[in-house]
Amino acid sequence: MDAFYASVELLRHPELRGLPVAIGGRGNPNSRGVVTTATYEARVFGIRSGMALRKALDLCPACVFLPVDFDEYRRYSRMFKAALAGAVDTIEDRGIDEVYIDLTGAIGDSRAVAHSLKRTVTAATGLSCSIAVAPNKLLAKIGSDLDKPDGLTVLTATDLVTRIWPLPARRINGVGPRAQERLAALGIETIGDVAATTCDVLVQTFGTSYGKWLHQAAHGIDERPVVTHQEPQSRSRETTFERDLHARHDRAALSGILEQLARQVSVDLSTRGYVGRTIGIKIRFDDFSIVTRDCTVSTPTNTAAEILAAARECLRRVGFRRRLRLLGVRVAHLSRVAREGLNVRARRPHVVRREGRPRARLESEGDAASRAEDRIRGDQYVDRAGQFT
Repeated sequence: MDAFYASVELLRHPELRGLPVAIGGRGNPNSRGVVTTATYEARVFGIRSGMALRKALDLCPACVFLPVDFDEYRRYSRMFKAALAGAVDTIEDRGIDEVYIDLTGAIGDSRAVAHSLKRTVTAATGLSCSIAVAPNKLLAKIGSDLDKPDGLTVLTATDLVTRIWPLPARRINGVGPRAQERLAALGIETIGDVAATTCDVLVQTFGTSYGKWLHQAAHGIDERPVVTHQEPQSRSRETTFERDLHARHDRAALSGILEQLARQVSVDLSTRGYVGRTIGIKIRFDDFSIVTRDCTVSTPTNTAAEILAAARECLRRVGFRRRLRLLGVRVAHLSRVAREGLNVRARRPHVVRREGRPRARLESEGDAASRAEDRIRGDQYVDRAGQFT
């Protein structure tokens, strides 16, 4: 879907069409929070997902800011997916605003089929979408962003050299900022550069698994099928503070927030019938650097007490020299459990080990912030997070 959240808001506020609009937080650019998405008019000014609202305001003082309304976005998500489900058989749900569709058995020209799907989505929701038809999910992922908004892109294997290879390497889904930096250090800037690099060099730089995958991806190779059902991999909750908090001076507030996040994740898991083995935390500091820590418990859990205890264990491995802007709790490696087995009596988790990766596609916002291991060390103010747990 095109600028999904913003497009939903424009349906409710048609008077804002053509204006720079950013969606995020409570809609107050002078308060804490980040941009969830922005209209294409706002993106011209450099406003992007994950950017602080205040910075967005500095970039575009005329920008209109609106609060997020996830209930409404989820309602439109269900609408467009239901409309597609009535038109095609095989759909892979990839998030609130994107899907993959297998058109292998579709009757008729692929471009005509894609046009029909676009009309179906618009008729059901009033929103536009961008579709790419390609030999595999990897190329469909890249192609869906080439002609936005309201785009329709058809890619074949013969388009690899002319349309895909000139693109920046980061356009490959799975190449994040850190991988991009390491590629740049090798003088590799484009997907074509990656393709021209031997597999041995990529394996030596990135390791066997990622290096081989990257070499195949640059050559447009992707054998993944369209998967119609997937179990969730993780569940998380996070909050951005109204002011930056100090690990020691704001200990009581941080401890209460951590407990609340653990309870929220616990409720999310138990009501859906899942337990998880990997529990982690995410911190964003006042300089916007991000640190994550994870640990694995011996027995899968969804109880608030065990999630909280493991989160505290993770926090003890974080050195603090800056104030905190955001705190999050995450449970991963989920598995289903019988209803009667949920929320068993809490016990302190035994930590086993510490943890340190697409046919036709509708494009996503891709608003998730990338994670990175914290490398901050030194003899300046370093408080162990355990002090506020």
